[in-house]
Amino acid sequence: MRLLQGWTMAVSATVVLSGAAFADVTVSQSNDPSITLGGQMTSLLGMERTAMGQVAPARLAALADGVQVKRPAVKRVAKKSGLPEISTPNLIRYDNSFLDALPVTSGDQQWQCLTTALYHEARGETIRGQFAVAEVILNRVDSASYPGTICGVVNQGCQFSYTCDGKSDRANEKGAWNRAGKIARLMLDGAPRALTAGATHFHTVNIRPSWSRRFERTAAIGAHLFYRQ
Repeated sequence: MRLLQGWTMAVSATVVLSGAAFADVTVSQSNDPSITLGGQMTSLLGMERTAMGQVAPARLAALADGVQVKRPAVKRVAKKSGLPEISTPNLIRYDNSFLDALPVTSGDQQWQCLTTALYHEARGETIRGQFAVAEVILNRVDSASYPGTICGVVNQGCQFSYTCDGKSDRANEKGAWNRAGKIARLMLDGAPRALTAGATHFHTVNIRPSWSRRFERTAAIGAHLFYRQ
């Protein structure tokens, strides 16, 4: 009898403890225990109806049938001067025919400074080499170690030789100026910097400045070697 009573009491305690544990779990599932299950279901169904209402009927039908709807292509709008919007390196070709097909361009003071720097520093380089020099200038603009504008970068001290050689900055080669201007426009409009791996310095192969031994070389393009500070 005592064994039966002990077993009965143990079962009763287990039931009570299980109920308490279940109550703890039930309460922890909601921050507001007063919310009923019916209220929660109503709220969820309302949210579902709202979301479904924002889906196009054709899309709903396709989802029901398991068909993938192809979204219409969005036409990209040119940014400035009739030039194409550039988003990936695949849209840039580093050759004369690519640039020659683009309209002659112009711009503000920052465009003027970038074009002038490309003309005097790199017009004898390949198109790839001129783009690479443009990358260096823009990388400096983005660096906290240099002025925050293109004009500030190219006119800082004698960082770019043409600013300190005592010669006129006038461009006498119209074709080279137009190409430099198109490259400047493309770079200012977001063309990718895909050539120099973030380079902030460059020099010609026939000199070796002291900083070239401290900085990491990132590229060699034409007559220029490129480095990242």
